[in-house]
Amino acid sequence: MKPEMKVHIGGGLVLRNPVMTASGTFGYGEEYSPYVALDLIGAVIVKGISLEPRIGNPPPRIMETPCGMLNSIGLENVGLEIFLQEKLPFLRRYDTPVIVNIFGETVDEYRCLAERLSRAGGVRGLEVNISCPNVKKGGIAFGTDPVMAAEVTRAVREATDLPVIVKLSPNVTDVTVIASAVEKAGADALSLINTLRGMSVDVEKRVPHLRTVTGGLSGPAVRPIALRMVWEVVQTVSVPVIGIGGIMEAGDALQFLIAGACAVQVGTASFTNPCAAIEVLEGIEAYLERHRIEDINNLIGSLNIS
Repeated sequence: MKPEMKVHIGGGLVLRNPVMTASGTFGYGEEYSPYVALDLIGAVIVKGISLEPRIGNPPPRIMETPCGMLNSIGLENVGLEIFLQEKLPFLRRYDTPVIVNIFGETVDEYRCLAERLSRAGGVRGLEVNISCPNVKKGGIAFGTDPVMAAEVTRAVREATDLPVIVKLSPNVTDVTVIASAVEKAGADALSLINTLRGMSVDVEKRVPHLRTVTGGLSGPAVRPIALRMVWEVVQTVSVPVIGIGGIMEAGDALQFLIAGACAVQVGTASFTNPCAAIEVLEGIEAYLERHRIEDINNLIGSLNIS
């Protein structure tokens, strides 16, 4: 008998298994459909959506680094209207939950996105990216200030009946402070981590490799940091936590689950291996069978630190 793989990720949303795709790494789902059976994974989280289309930052805006990748894509996306008209219809063909990552530069933009997406059939949840600059506060990222993070979360919570997952930034002194603030403001679940700020220099030309100088670091290099932050947040909040950061294979995902994450997101790995999410899922199932664990929920949070 195969092990039970269903997990609850908050707000009444149940996934067939704990393997999700990470926003910004899986396009709008259709791009990967020739390589990945979308009806097998737990959920698809689409590329971040803003109210208006964004062209993103000028190139060069992506670079491979040792054990990872730097990117400064600048949240390029088609905007809400085109997403609803041209991207979402394809995803509705599948029984796999679609979670839409949203971001804005003001609280009102977040609220408006939540309201519109709540009325769009086929959306099962919202992931709120709070690593974005608040233009009314001088460009300070929402996710670095507990008051602003809570304000965004509260606005989204009031605007939708969909499950609200808040995606936390690692670029803070104490991630548990932000986690507690957004939990109190109504988040159904938390996902972490977003990318870490980093940079790289071309020593021959003596210029930054990225046009924007700095970018977001993802990939295996960030996994130990992400795992530590997930474990800390799991000890702090009572809502489900979703682990993200450098998950390349099943063993990486299992670390997050054992540390207490109820689900995981596969991101950068999809760039080098489009089938990464499916392989991670198969590896988790094989692990449960090998260890005779009948329900994945018996594995989640089983870390022994005594």
